Amino acid sequence: MSEHHPIIAITGSSGAGTTSVTRTFQNIFRREGVNAAIIEGDSFHRYDRKEMKLRQAEAEQAGNMNFSHFGAENNLFPELEALFHDYAATGTGRRRRYLHDTEEAAPYKQEPGTFTPWEDLQKDTDLLFYEGLHGAVVTPEVNVAQHPDLLIGVVPVINLEWIQKLYRDKTQRGYSTEAVTDTILRRMPDYVNYICPQFTHTHVNFQQRAGGRHLQPVYCTRHSVGRREPLRDPLFQPEGHRLPVSAQHDP
Repeated sequence: MSEHHPIIAITGSSGAGTTSVTRTFQNIFRREGVNAAIIEGDSFHRYDRKEMKLRQAEAEQAGNMNFSHFGAENNLFPELEALFHDYAATGTGRRRRYLHDTEEAAPYKQEPGTFTPWEDLQKDTDLLFYEGLHGAVVTPEVNVAQHPDLLIGVVPVINLEWIQKLYRDKTQRGYSTEAVTDTILRRMPDYVNYICPQFTHTHVNFQQRAGGRHLQPVYCTRHSVGRREPLRDPLFQPEGHRLPVSAQHDP
């Protein structure tokens, strides 16, 4: 942990609501004039979109039906930990960007689904802000969770998480319902082994809460402290006391 070069990390699965929490922090940074080095977790995937599809096909041919972006073999965990370590110590580090779509890719004159070259972080940032799948990952080889000064988990409400992922991937990324459902099911072992255990390492956990009237995905626009009661997700067994924070939806 670093007093001079603090790190904030938001960790959670695709569709859990990490983007909503990130928007809240971005508004705070703008209001307070904070110069943050923004790190997207997707930039630490091992393969770009095309190569990931090839690797997935090879894995399926070999009988591995659970090859996913959630697992260690498809991510650069040592490089992510090195970034956190170096930033906490010196305020420096190496980063790249993952270009999700045509709009993001256009300024770099690259194809969507590719990475930009590695580059040094800009100098004199006030803090490092990470949002992604693995901000609190711990394996026998790495311990990313030990570095952030504020580590926030966006814990799953499984049905809402999957509804949001289906809605986003269909409307924004052009995938079919069948393709998104296949991805959800294929990721499940890595979800249990790499995503859920992170919430035992976080400092605070947020959880979305849907009103009874909302059948569509819940895109949260403001956050407030909800009822102070233990999380009831059976996969989340926190050690010590946690006060969950619900993300409420504005109609």
